[in-house]
Amino acid sequence: MEQLQQEMILLVWLMGVNGAPILLAKLAGKRFNYPIDFNKLFFDGKPILGSSKTFRGLFSALLMSILIGNIFTVPLLISLLFGILSMAGDLTSSFIKRRLGLPPSSMALGLDQIPESLFPLLGCKALLGISMEQVVFVVLVFFVMELVLSWILFLFKIRKTPY
Repeated sequence: MEQLQQEMILLVWLMGVNGAPILLAKLAGKRFNYPIDFNKLFFDGKPILGSSKTFRGLFSALLMSILIGNIFTVPLLISLLFGILSMAGDLTSSFIKRRLGLPPSSMALGLDQIPESLFPLLGCKALLGISMEQVVFVVLVFFVMELVLSWILFLFKIRKTPY
């Protein structure tokens, strides 16, 4: 039972961290919408990350990670590391998608879900005392939940695309 409870906490944490930028974008509109890549192009002539990756989103994800970590009595630095690694996974996905020529907020099945869940789980595995089996399970469940939740957010006009 304790293992399942731990996995549910990890899922809530991942969903919160990765959902915070989307919800804040809906609430804030264009306010504080500064792209992390400063709209610069990579040497291939394509955007580095794209316009949808903003400092506002990054900070909201990190704050949410700290808040959720605090609720579950996770030390501050581990909570911050969890958020940083999740956003590193998200930014890595965006970087790869731009190299593939995919526009911001476009769907790349797996690439949009796996790094943002796998990076923090692997990076915090020892610190959180979770097993490799738990990492795999949580990544798979997160993958499915993200797809379902994305459609729900689209239906409620919180997301612009239904993936």
